Amino acid sequence: MCLLFYCRDAHEHYPFVLLANRDEFYERPTREAGFWTDHPTVLAGRDLRRSGTWLGITRSGRWAVLTNFREPSDTRFERSRGDIVRGYLTGDTSPGDFAATLAPVAAQYDGFNLLFGDRNGALWVSNRGGAPQALGPGIYGLSNHLLETPWPKVVNGKRELQAQLQHEPVKDRLFAPLADTTVYEDDLPDTGVDPQVERMLSSAFITSPRYGTRSSTLITVSRDHRVHFEERTYHKPADGAADPREYCSKIFNFSLY
Repeated sequence: MCLLFYCRDAHEHYPFVLLANRDEFYERPTREAGFWTDHPTVLAGRDLRRSGTWLGITRSGRWAVLTNFREPSDTRFERSRGDIVRGYLTGDTSPGDFAATLAPVAAQYDGFNLLFGDRNGALWVSNRGGAPQALGPGIYGLSNHLLETPWPKVVNGKRELQAQLQHEPVKDRLFAPLADTTVYEDDLPDTGVDPQVERMLSSAFITSPRYGTRSSTLITVSRDHRVHFEERTYHKPADGAADPREYCSKIFNFSLY
């Protein structure tokens, strides 16, 4: 994941809203979202290279989503960050206990942010940040730095999301902040990559021939515990970049137990 927004108690009918863009090299093999055959309660996509995942939710209401922390580094760790999300979704420990278990081994992974929780609450942890942070009511934005770092696409995406939450039917409108292809020139971070690459990565929806936004996901949970999960997978032409208007959708609706 490269961009996500988490809303807790920010909408009258949906106390839980999660929006996320997955940015990745197009060559990396991926399975679209579905319930896993080896863990039938888990709904998530799957990285076919390392068998982990970047985002998912279970039938009991456990959920997790991960972003990379962008930084210059020649070190590549053996442990895959996608295993962290998989481990939480397929386990049964509380968010607090999972964070405590993760802390001693967090340095064995490349930089990451993890938002995760259950029906009772949510936590943010990062192996580039401080102690785990409990997330109260509000709208949170996260890209490839720490939670709420005010990169332009995070700030403007939160503003757009807050506006869309005021209109009905809300689920038809919430993909708008993720589909923004605006490339920013000002107030860009310096994460150690080439300035031209930094500029390309500045948009919410990233377009380039080799790397870009491959899917967008919306998860809402209503006050009567109904889950709506929609994943949009973007079509990439052989000679160009993906377009946020060209996609196929997979939609799942179910009740938490």
